[in-house]
Amino acid sequence: MRFAIIILPWLELFTLIELGVKTSALTALAYVFATLLLGIAILQRQGRGMFERLRQGQDGRMLGPELFLDEMAMGLAGLLLMIPGMITDLLALIVMVGPLRRRLARVLLGSQPEVYVPKRDKGSGETIEGVFRHLDDEDRT
Repeated sequence: MRFAIIILPWLELFTLIELGVKTSALTALAYVFATLLLGIAILQRQGRGMFERLRQGQDGRMLGPELFLDEMAMGLAGLLLMIPGMITDLLALIVMVGPLRRRLARVLLGSQPEVYVPKRDKGSGETIEGVFRHLDDEDRT
């Protein structure tokens, strides 16, 4: 794993140099800026979407691990697109494709836990009035 982290920037640089050699340096620069802007747009969109879903969860709607898995995966794809290079862009595309993302999550995370659904009180909504006293209060006097 350490070796992959050390060699990744060099492989990314190599892919960008090869892109510049095959096309032109301006094309390689345009590609880097385009993926940077696309990554920023995805992060902004996912941030707004995640806050909206969290708000829905506070309203009592379903909250499940797949909610955060999909949102976080798309955020990761945005971050990968912001890194200059074609290898991380390929990884971002894999993460962005829904079926591939879910299959990868099943492989890495295993089976998903049960979805949490808040329970609602199904009572009649009547208030019961009465008088009470603490038994501990009587011991103090």
